[in-house]
Amino acid sequence: MSAPSKPEISPRLIFFLALLGPPGALAAGGLESPGLVSGPASCSTSGCHGGASESSRQFAVWSQRDVHTRAYATLTNARSARMAEALQLGRPAENSTCTACHAPLQTVAPALRAADAHVEDGVACASCHGTGDSWLRSHTRPDWTHADRVAAGMSDVRHLYGRANSCVACHQNIDPRLVTVGKHPALIFELDGQSVAEPKHWREPATAHGAQAWFVGQAVALREMSSALAHDRGEPGQALPRWAGLHWVLQHCALDENFSAAAAAPDAAGFAAVLAASDSAARRAADLAWSHDLTKTLLKKLAATHAAFLDSSIGRLEHARRAERLVLALDRLLASLPAAARPAGAQAPLDSLFSLAQSAPDFAPADFARELAAFERAL
Repeated sequence: MSAPSKPEISPRLIFFLALLGPPGALAAGGLESPGLVSGPASCSTSGCHGGASESSRQFAVWSQRDVHTRAYATLTNARSARMAEALQLGRPAENSTCTACHAPLQTVAPALRAADAHVEDGVACASCHGTGDSWLRSHTRPDWTHADRVAAGMSDVRHLYGRANSCVACHQNIDPRLVTVGKHPALIFELDGQSVAEPKHWREPATAHGAQAWFVGQAVALREMSSALAHDRGEPGQALPRWAGLHWVLQHCALDENFSAAAAAPDAAGFAAVLAASDSAARRAADLAWSHDLTKTLLKKLAATHAAFLDSSIGRLEHARRAERLVLALDRLLASLPAAARPAGAQAPLDSLFSLAQSAPDFAPADFARELAAFERAL
């Protein structure tokens, strides 16, 4: 099997990335390991990740190009102040509701921070890779494998399931009142698109497939949405259609029999069933030997759903939420194929599908069904 080409980020994806929120609303996972939390300076020496070569310039990429570095600064602007005022949070840079994602070190007791760890660093190395106290001095040993580093406490963000769990913590899971009262942008987690948009300070394996990252990320997102609904977190009127829409899309992928059969009833039993099934699906998909043929199969399955948008028993809002997730899925699946394998005729109907899915109140299911059928023919 030939190595997949580098995924592309299309202009159409900008609309959906905008739904992810401001640049500062970024991942903060990984601060649960014991020991001192190290700052980025611990990684920035020229002999480690602060060198000038392609293999050692991770610190330069993060510090110069990565919006994670501006996460703390986001809390000091007027918009954040207005959000905090509406929610009666005080100073956003000092309140854990905001800093849990924007400035994770603020939530760590000063006694547990290394001397080089500063709240103003925003979302730094330890936020995603682990605190470092247990593995920092040993992880460069040539006799250590990746498994050794993970066993010593480093977060396993190389594995797609681990990466999705780390990122979803802040790219989707926020206090619902931030959206309903503070007017924080609603967050839609999508692992592949966000990974493509992120300045690369890592090397993906030659066998990496964006479609696989998309599926794992969406299954983890559905798990978290199911958990939130099961525990009465969020506004059901907004959350339920999004939950049902994503569940519908992933069921049509049919990668996991248990997931495909999971109940979708909007009640405690249904949420629990989908939570367990989606977590299982994410774990299994992360370990699959993915192929371009599998990506093409998923494209065809999803494109073949056009008749479902003519079902008048489904409300307009749920149709719109299905379409919202579906067009993003089609875009990421198509982008993960080598350029030569992408049907040239699929571009125009996909552009139309993005346009039709942008406004839930104005969503026209019949128009969407027509363009989706055109997309299927192009495949």
